[in-house]
Amino acid sequence: MRHANVAIFIPHNGCKNKCSFCDQRNITGVKKQPTTQEVRQILQKAAIEIKNSAKNFLKPEIAFFGGSFTSIDRDYMISLLEVACDYLNIGAFVGIRISTRPDSIDDEIIKILKHYGVKTVELGAQSMDDEVLLENNRGHTANDVKLAAEKIKKAGINLGLQMMTGLYKSNAEKDKNTALEFIKLEPSIVRIYPTVVVKGTELEKLYNIGEYKPMSFEETINLCSELLLLFEKNNITVIRLGLHDSKELRENIVSGVFHPAFRELCESRLYYLDAINKIKEIELAQKCSISDVTVKINPKSKSKFVGQKKENLRKFAQLGYNIKIILEEKMKGREILVSR
Repeated sequence: MRHANVAIFIPHNGCKNKCSFCDQRNITGVKKQPTTQEVRQILQKAAIEIKNSAKNFLKPEIAFFGGSFTSIDRDYMISLLEVACDYLNIGAFVGIRISTRPDSIDDEIIKILKHYGVKTVELGAQSMDDEVLLENNRGHTANDVKLAAEKIKKAGINLGLQMMTGLYKSNAEKDKNTALEFIKLEPSIVRIYPTVVVKGTELEKLYNIGEYKPMSFEETINLCSELLLLFEKNNITVIRLGLHDSKELRENIVSGVFHPAFRELCESRLYYLDAINKIKEIELAQKCSISDVTVKINPKSKSKFVGQKKENLRKFAQLGYNIKIILEEKMKGREILVSR
């Protein structure tokens, strides 16, 4: 079934700090705040499309992204929620989703969000390391994330957490620790964004003087693949892995890791590692090296197992393994069965 939230971007509005890495205008391509009338037009068009769509179309949420929603002018925030609530009341959407800062959640805000039918709150935590937060001018602490998460969950609102890998003053170990701290907070969903250097940001200045060195592509794939698996093992859904592709983003990236199919690359890496581990187990058990290997996978998983431009197959071949793929409908998800 198809399911795509209707995203309404509010770039930079409500942001208390100019974070080292951030320029929402160049990332999203949105350069002005939407009026309530514009929001109503967007939702009306989406409601009509949903009504006229096939029966297997899942009703989406209305998502306010791009800024710190609960920090914007209170009257403006409520006016946007009122418009969104009108479309909830007619059954066109199933809920409202917002993103905001961890230090912009309090009891009053929670009460307002509940009143207008907000179903999910995503916190832009980015890191759970206070030094990393300070050096990137986030303006909040790891404890602020914990306190906000507690209030959101206590109110019965779904909790989402967003993290960034490879930030200034961070490293793989600190990023893994952020993931572990996220898991303790038991969010329903997580987003993982590798850091990119965007024109006009403080991070660009640090990059240009050699103070900031982005993680390599290979390091980032390895790390994010590990984080994806870690969250999955703890029953936490990773709803996005990598920045959303846009013309504006491509035009303004200076450095860092970006790929339009970044998640697929990470999942492909997991297939490869899983297969290699299973092959090694067979060799260890049989006390001999093998060359011909049969792998059973779900048909939907074949392209990811093979890898982009058949990268995984080439890597198997370099190790001396000749892979025969058998497609089995009964195989689930990333499940694979390896045999001689």
